[in-house]
Amino acid sequence: MTKTRHQSVGLTDDQVLEMYRYMLLARKVDERMWLLNRAGKIPFVISCQGQEAAQVGAALAFDKTKDYLCPYYRDFGAVMVFGQTAQDTLLSAFAKAEDPNSGGRQMPGHFGGKKYRIMSGSSPVTTQVPHAVGIALAGKMTGENQVVFTSFGEGSSNQGDFHEGANFAGVHKLPVIFFCENNKYAISVPLKKQLACKSVADRAIGYGFPGVSVDGNDPIEVYRVTKEAVDRARAGEGPTLIEAVTYRLVPHSSDDDDRVYRNRDEVDEAKKQDPLVIFATYLKEVGLLTDKAIDQLNREVQVIVDEATEYAEKAPYPAPESTMTHVYGS
Repeated sequence: MTKTRHQSVGLTDDQVLEMYRYMLLARKVDERMWLLNRAGKIPFVISCQGQEAAQVGAALAFDKTKDYLCPYYRDFGAVMVFGQTAQDTLLSAFAKAEDPNSGGRQMPGHFGGKKYRIMSGSSPVTTQVPHAVGIALAGKMTGENQVVFTSFGEGSSNQGDFHEGANFAGVHKLPVIFFCENNKYAISVPLKKQLACKSVADRAIGYGFPGVSVDGNDPIEVYRVTKEAVDRARAGEGPTLIEAVTYRLVPHSSDDDDRVYRNRDEVDEAKKQDPLVIFATYLKEVGLLTDKAIDQLNREVQVIVDEATEYAEKAPYPAPESTMTHVYGS
């Protein structure tokens, strides 16, 4: 029997269906957050729409029981693979006390959680990269054989944190995967004004490790490339820089008007390559999904999002005195 494309890279039928479900859940939570923001119920949204395939395909290549995730602010899909739920995400959006990321003390997209093996992020872009390199060094020193996944946008690849982290990881052959989600815009700055080289992946050669550029709308190909990088890292062969070429389908954030820097024809054309639609088409072609099954899955995911929203909206806010927790020593 001829193998399907996903089977040829080591993914089972159940795994690609799980992949699609994670992508769909991330999209539905994201869409709900925009509605809540426009209704004045939550203050801010930073979106993953258009980047779900890259995030989920990459995250599924890691071992959630021993590897670490150092994500950037758009990575709803990746953190869900590592264990965060729709309810967790909505608790963060409403800034409630049960928010696992910060106890309601940070804006959405500042992921973190010891039980999820997700390092807490901060607002300055790219600071997660040297932190990831430090975790990788610690794992190498203790012999834990863990691999660290750190993600960032292509704009972040211009920051000193990226270059210092990549250089250190390359010199010491650390087990860290640098995962760039190239969505073509650093807020309003297009790629052509960010890079003089052909792609972000080209930068890896300067640090002595492989750089790979991959179609970020194809979760199977992203998984394949990332799994190879993870296997290399776990075998002691050092880091890899992966550039997942994708597109941000919505404004940079709920405070951004992207109409001032990109025309609607460009965005409409990109929507024709929506990874959710493309992947659903593939799953139908290989006989794993039908239109009826997709409708049913959409309903199931919508129920999860509705219940998560209701719970998070009713949950208590942090106690005022908790403002000083973890800030000042006694």
